[in-house]
Amino acid sequence: MYNTPIHPDFTRTTQPKPAQTHQQDEPTKNNLFTLHSANKWMQIQSTQPDPQMLFGNFWHQQELCVLFADTNLGKSILAVQLGHEIGRGNCIEPFANNAPPAKVLYIDFELSPRQFQARYNDRHATHQFTDNLYRAEFNPEAQMPPGYHTFEQYINSGIENLIKHIGAQVLIIDNISCLRSSSTGSVNEALTLMKHLKMLKTKYKLSILVLAHTPKRNPANPLSRNDMQGSKMLMNFADSAFAMGESNTKRGLRYLKQIKQRTGTEKYGVENICLFTLQKQYGYLSFNFEGYAHEYQHLRCHTLDQRLNLRLQALQHQSDGLTQRKIARKMNLSPSTINRLLNWSHISDR
Repeated sequence: MYNTPIHPDFTRTTQPKPAQTHQQDEPTKNNLFTLHSANKWMQIQSTQPDPQMLFGNFWHQQELCVLFADTNLGKSILAVQLGHEIGRGNCIEPFANNAPPAKVLYIDFELSPRQFQARYNDRHATHQFTDNLYRAEFNPEAQMPPGYHTFEQYINSGIENLIKHIGAQVLIIDNISCLRSSSTGSVNEALTLMKHLKMLKTKYKLSILVLAHTPKRNPANPLSRNDMQGSKMLMNFADSAFAMGESNTKRGLRYLKQIKQRTGTEKYGVENICLFTLQKQYGYLSFNFEGYAHEYQHLRCHTLDQRLNLRLQALQHQSDGLTQRKIARKMNLSPSTINRLLNWSHISDR
């Protein structure tokens, strides 16, 4: 072993210098991250107002929310109705809107101007929307100008320019499933937009509702996040999500179900879905709330166990002295369905 003399400066040079801490008070566009202590974050947020409900527990202020459903169920009708009521500072009863009137930008990738006009017009009247509701339509003939690397960048820039132009506080995209140039590229293109919308939400303090389709699904199964096209990736960017389903008990009956929420708790899950019917009065096509129900009661019955379960419920209500009409109301089924359940002597699994 060698005895190596210690250099007199060695101990001084190896002593760690006190770390210099930097408090980042205000984020800038050059900072990739915004850094505070956990307590500082708590302090900052304690001074911020609580996000207000826009559509009950389904959608709150400054959330990126997703509404998904199969085609032709009426999700666009509900989205326009929400835009109109939020622009007025009103609610769709009984779902609270605690926010003041806001400017709403509705970007329509689906309907033509004629189709939109026909939906809100009849021989008796033409519906007058709030002046706070703005509708923008996609121009498929638009040519991408120099300076953009992809058409998705061009779309994202166009959306941001519209937001700044009208000073929008609420943004509705109808719908993200339309942003596909091919069957293989649809998810990637939708993801690009979702990432950009998340940035816009923070930058402009926006409340955003994005509409999406469901792929072909089994109507006997409850709605879930797996029913949204590109679900697992797109859902990660959403603060909240709800789905629209079609009841198999009554023609024209729809229901809404919470799928994801970060603000508050689940209120409208499988045991408490919200029922709606479509109506048109004075040119205004809109949804009307009908009540609450268990989702199981509105799914298509394909299995023997499901049919037997409904029959047992109906028989129990009958033994309690309820008439078939009262049983139908209690179970949220049609009287004819209750009659068939009560009078089956044998239930086949056909």
